[in-house]
Amino acid sequence: MTHVHAGDLTLEEKAGLLSGRDFWTTQPIDRADVASIVLTDGPHGVRRQAAAAADHLGENTSQPATCFPPAVAVGSSWDPDVAEQIGEAVGREARALGVHVVLGPGVNMKRSPLCGRNFEYYSEDPLLAGVLATAHVRAQQAQGVGAALKHFAANNQETERMRVSADVDMRTLREIYLPAFERVVAEAAPATIMCAYNKLNGVYAAENRWLLTDLLRDEWGFEGAVISDWGAVHDPVASLIAGLDLEMPGTGGKSSHRIVEAVNDGTLDESIVDAAVNRVLALTRQTTEHAPESDARTAGDLDLDAHHSLARTLAAQCAVLLKNNDALPLAPGARIGVIGEFARTPRFQGGGSSRVNATRVDVPLTEIQARGAEHGCEIVFTPGYTSADVSSKAGNSEEMLQAAAVAVARSVDVAVVFAGLAEPDESEGFDRADLALSTVQVELIRAVARSAKRTVVVLSNGGVVAVEGWHEEVDGILETHLLGQAGGGAVADLLFGVTNPSGRLAETVPARLTDTASYVNFPGEQGHVRYGEGVMVGYRWHETVGIKARYPFGHGLSYTTFATSELSTEVTGPGTVEAKVTVTNTGDRAGAHVVQVYVSTTAGPVRRPVRELRGFAKVHLEPGEARTVPVRLDRRAFAYWDVERAGWAVAPGAHTVQVCQDAATVQLEQTVDLAGDAWTHELTFDSTVEEWHTHPTVGPALLTALATGVPSDSNIPAPTPELLRMIGSMPMQKVVDMLGDAVPLSMFQDLLALSRPATGAAATQGAS
Repeated sequence: MTHVHAGDLTLEEKAGLLSGRDFWTTQPIDRADVASIVLTDGPHGVRRQAAAAADHLGENTSQPATCFPPAVAVGSSWDPDVAEQIGEAVGREARALGVHVVLGPGVNMKRSPLCGRNFEYYSEDPLLAGVLATAHVRAQQAQGVGAALKHFAANNQETERMRVSADVDMRTLREIYLPAFERVVAEAAPATIMCAYNKLNGVYAAENRWLLTDLLRDEWGFEGAVISDWGAVHDPVASLIAGLDLEMPGTGGKSSHRIVEAVNDGTLDESIVDAAVNRVLALTRQTTEHAPESDARTAGDLDLDAHHSLARTLAAQCAVLLKNNDALPLAPGARIGVIGEFARTPRFQGGGSSRVNATRVDVPLTEIQARGAEHGCEIVFTPGYTSADVSSKAGNSEEMLQAAAVAVARSVDVAVVFAGLAEPDESEGFDRADLALSTVQVELIRAVARSAKRTVVVLSNGGVVAVEGWHEEVDGILETHLLGQAGGGAVADLLFGVTNPSGRLAETVPARLTDTASYVNFPGEQGHVRYGEGVMVGYRWHETVGIKARYPFGHGLSYTTFATSELSTEVTGPGTVEAKVTVTNTGDRAGAHVVQVYVSTTAGPVRRPVRELRGFAKVHLEPGEARTVPVRLDRRAFAYWDVERAGWAVAPGAHTVQVCQDAATVQLEQTVDLAGDAWTHELTFDSTVEEWHTHPTVGPALLTALATGVPSDSNIPAPTPELLRMIGSMPMQKVVDMLGDAVPLSMFQDLLALSRPATGAAATQGAS
């Protein structure tokens, strides 16, 4: 492709480039040697469809591709290397399939466990999500395939997703819902960012100039193209003015015609069109420069068997061992009962646009039988329930299947029950109603647990499921979430101890849905969803208000044990700290431990969560091996968003660095004193008495002036601490008015001047 610019094209050609040619491709311009590029769904696999099968809900068929572990599983790996390897492999397959941009990854926060699309998102924590997504995007784009970071922004539910207004205050946006996007933009330069369907504070994301231009481009420096979610554009001209570049899918020329009309009638400046066109042209050049032939055999870098093996290795690093009363790993020579239809008909990915046509699927039962044979075990299977029963919330009459399961449970050393959510329970397009497993599955688990010597439950689910009602009756719980097409083999490896579990929860498992911070506001009403919990999302809420979770964020067990010791902290610069901690594998198996570093502080004028994840590292250790792990905490690790100053601020004072087992369990901690930001608040007569009194310069002068400048016979009370507390919230203008002529206005004006920069002009706002 030649180096074409907007100036080389006609207005009609330019307008055509800003809307798709069809469902998955952009408009080519043969005359100018502008190629058409292919965008298709991802992110954990390539969903490449033929034109006749095009859809954005995953209902129609697509070409076979490796289904790697979805984001819900990758989040639980806490390992950017896992995300990187998936991104690299997806990039290779996309190139082989002739795809230029893979839509993903998704970094929206898991605000509520009911979000039907949570399986596509990494975490409830923006640091964890941002680090993993950055690794994925870098690796995928290194293969010449663009990423589409999504859904920008505050797309945290499926209910009314195409028109609901997410009403979020600025501090909450900046601290929770934007940082993952910001990190990926700064560290990985994604080729595109996909705007969300929903409104943000009353304005559609596709038409939100503050979001797409002021923040994304002007503040963060994003240089790529902004594309729409499929069907997110309501007014192509308004979207273009806001900063959107490419509308997808195509509209049969309608949007292009409206753009041309708007330029011709003067309501749209052609320079705005040119800027968007140049970004689309840059995207086309970026993703076609090294594009291969669509035939994988000529691409020379696609080995589906190797990718399946990789998917199995990575999946095993994502599962979380929630509970283990010496039931796992399964003992050699044991008689093992495998119970549950999911063992034979696995659930391994979510529903909707990210559904991948897997090249093959490992069946857990088959893989367990193979591993069992290697370990001299006898495997007995019974389904326990039918596929139709999985999503049934009411009891049914499957007495015969349950009776057969109980009979197996009585005859084995360990019963392994497979349970979870069916695809109709969670998908793109709708949110879940509750956290419960089906009644059939709960009854089966309890019946088996009453009959078996030991019972292990293997969960398959894209979103959090409740374990109440049966948790205390079982001996082990392995949360696999959704592990992709090779998950069956990974589960077998984990159960038999071939792989040591190392996953940690990337989201809180509450004891009750009503314990979650968003419960009373989710999913909103009458076109609005209010983010009333503010920054108290997930573990931030549970730990701050003292509501114990069933399993806290960051929880995960291992077949070995680890000890953490020798925490040291060093202030390395203005608002930066280097923390180091020694981790020792004190068990007899190799394994991986996640060092989780949180910061806790009460410094500053805003309420902070009791602790927030600010750094992490996954370390692999042999038995007896010890390693010192450094974790760098940058300025943002200690900062909050100051709405008054519209910027990040580090409050002066004590900040405690905590090394935690999980968000609820502090292992080691050290407090550092930070100088913070020496910002002096400029006062006005609208500032409160407390703000005047506590001002470092004005405060002492105010007390002196009142003590010496107020006539003794004025009956004005002395400014005692009690009085200052009573009137602390009053604007100073009210005090000036009440004092009348008893105290000269000039005294307050002189004090006011002390709060201004030396070069500032005199200001007496509101004084009279």
